[in-house]
Amino acid sequence: MGTATLLVTGPITSGFAAHLSRNHFTKMQIGGDIPSLRCQDQVGAVLCALNHVTSNPASAIMGSASEELVEEMLVNTSIVGPWQEFQRLPGLDDDLQVLIMRRNPFGMDICCRKGSRSPLQELYNPTQLSNTAILHQIRRDQVTDTCRANSVSSKKRRVLTPNDLKHLVVDEDHEMIYCYVPKVACTNWKRVMMVLTGRGKYSDPMEIPANEAHVSSNLKTLNQYSIPEINHRLKNYMKFLFVREPFERLVSAYRNKFTQKYNTSFHKRYGTKIVRRQRKNATQEALRKGDDVKFEEFVAYLIDPHTQREEPFNEHWQTVYSLCHPCHIHYDLIGKYETLEEDSNYILQLAGVGNYLKFPTYAKSTRTTDEMTTEFFQNISSEHQTQLYEVYKLDFLMFNYSVPSYLKLE
Repeated sequence: MGTATLLVTGPITSGFAAHLSRNHFTKMQIGGDIPSLRCQDQVGAVLCALNHVTSNPASAIMGSASEELVEEMLVNTSIVGPWQEFQRLPGLDDDLQVLIMRRNPFGMDICCRKGSRSPLQELYNPTQLSNTAILHQIRRDQVTDTCRANSVSSKKRRVLTPNDLKHLVVDEDHEMIYCYVPKVACTNWKRVMMVLTGRGKYSDPMEIPANEAHVSSNLKTLNQYSIPEINHRLKNYMKFLFVREPFERLVSAYRNKFTQKYNTSFHKRYGTKIVRRQRKNATQEALRKGDDVKFEEFVAYLIDPHTQREEPFNEHWQTVYSLCHPCHIHYDLIGKYETLEEDSNYILQLAGVGNYLKFPTYAKSTRTTDEMTTEFFQNISSEHQTQLYEVYKLDFLMFNYSVPSYLKLE
């Protein structure tokens, strides 16, 4: 089926109605417009039968939608919140789809059993819709729209395997899942997750040595669960990630892994390969050590088609799209490096720990900045800039980063 009339009815919040109107519907009728439909019409008959026109005339929304959107609404709990869900009304023509929003008994059971809201319930609480919550809704919409525009639809995308989920850190106690992205404050967020889970037996994140934060056994990741357990947590836990301007993150990775003399493992593993492949007349010492890789050589390595045929990118320069799978997993919160402290503390507040746990701050002097990134790209040809942008294009679009002004794209 292509496009059909979609009628959504039930305890609809104004925020959800605005979400549909802004992002999906070419036409919408709410409240007073609905009674103009006669009960003998198919849509009107459905409304009359459900008794929503007379009892609650403002609780129906109608518009034009694709089958893809309908399917997404049926499976994506982040659209309506954890305590509500959609049910499709059967027995109708293909050109009419009716979804009934109803209470999710499982979500309500969580709320009532624990005596307090989970972070996911708190985020989607319609009675406490803050400007910050609206901002994150806009960010979620941007991801959804980009996935749809680039044909990463539910029918075309591949099925994730447990191995795809090794970057998703699970906090059982607070019902949260964090997808870590290297070079986007992931060391500090891993420290925070160790405090939250109690695995490191620390109360202050900054007491945790950086190398200990990256020991895999200190945090449990989603790929360690069974398939039913994975699906349960993806549906009912609050999922979040942090992103950064893609090329700024790339330069940060290059500076950290290829210009620091102590990173001999990266020099041996990747530096020698880059020098061998990209440098003409390389010295025997450079081929042996790989400790003097130029940024231009690093870029040439990234855009070389043979690179990803041999093996996936290292996580430090892999795309966020490939690390966290945002077109497969619906993230409830998308934090940004540019607003790191505000976004991080908002998440901790939702988790109910904001009064005693704050996200660590650190000196900004060592951070890779936009000015630094501009300098690194000065010697990159326009052809290579264009090819590199294509590699990271989805990250730019998905997280609403504009094309850098210093780029000379062909």
